[in-house]
Amino acid sequence: MEPRFSPLIPLSAIERPDCPRCETRMLLARITPARTLEQQFFECPKCDEVVIKTVVTDPMKSEAAGWLKGELKPPD
Repeated sequence: MEPRFSPLIPLSAIERPDCPRCETRMLLARITPARTLEQQFFECPKCDEVVIKTVVTDPMKSEAAGWLKGELKPPD
């Protein structure tokens, strides 16, 4: 699956960490979404360090919300 930006979290709301090696503010390179977790890939523009953060997504705004709306039906 091709990594894409998640529509669930606005890019402006994602906190960018400082590089652990040179302390430069890192840039968000990509987001790989999943059902309840997503991976955020940050790259340092100065030293090319990469940091991957795994964050929990809001289950009420994910594909899991369909289960709460009654899409899960008992067998006929």
